[in-house]
Amino acid sequence: MKKLLLGAAAGFVFAAPAFAADIPARTYTKAPVYTVPQAVYNWTGFYIGGHVGGAFPGDNSLEGSNGRFLGGVQGGFDYQFASNWVIGAEAQYSWLGGNSGNGVVFPGGTLVTGNTDQLGSVTGRLGYAFGPALLYAKGGYAFRNNDNIGVSVGGVPVAFTTDANHRDGYTVGAGLEYMFAPNWSVKGEYQYYNFGNTTFTSGPAPIIGARFRDDEHTVKLGINYRFGWGGPVVAKY
Repeated sequence: MKKLLLGAAAGFVFAAPAFAADIPARTYTKAPVYTVPQAVYNWTGFYIGGHVGGAFPGDNSLEGSNGRFLGGVQGGFDYQFASNWVIGAEAQYSWLGGNSGNGVVFPGGTLVTGNTDQLGSVTGRLGYAFGPALLYAKGGYAFRNNDNIGVSVGGVPVAFTTDANHRDGYTVGAGLEYMFAPNWSVKGEYQYYNFGNTTFTSGPAPIIGARFRDDEHTVKLGINYRFGWGGPVVAKY
């Protein structure tokens, strides 16, 4: 029995190297690199908000050249597509402060004044999102009140007419909006309004044929509440 066991042991010792040679070598696998999750922000949805800022009449305006305070409200809808592009529509209404200047004085003591104290717009909006930031351009229809043109001679109001009321026009603008908390965003925006030109067709002789430009440059800071937005909606790894 001893001889049998010793023989079996000797056979195993000599066979072990050959058996080990038939086992394939273990391949080293590098652990995957950990990637920090990146938040993806969703701009799709309705929003409402408010804004404050300033309005500055253009050159050759009846309103002079001084700035006025403005404040108002806005609301709209955005839709995000192709990963980072955002398209939408927005309605905006602003109330402006008092007259920005002293009007225009003509020969003979004739004074012409103008004051637009309400501006509105309905625009399309197209932007590109960089995470929580959205850079956008906008443009569309603009309207205003234009009941505040006045003409006086020596301080006494006199009758006059113009070629049209110039309440309808167009607007273009651009801005940057940023999501700073769930459901909330802030924006800075420049918007230009153009309502054509006003020409006086009757009144005191010095003003007949006088033509003035009807436009406004505005800068605004606003805040929006976004319905249904819950912050980052997808995590990429």
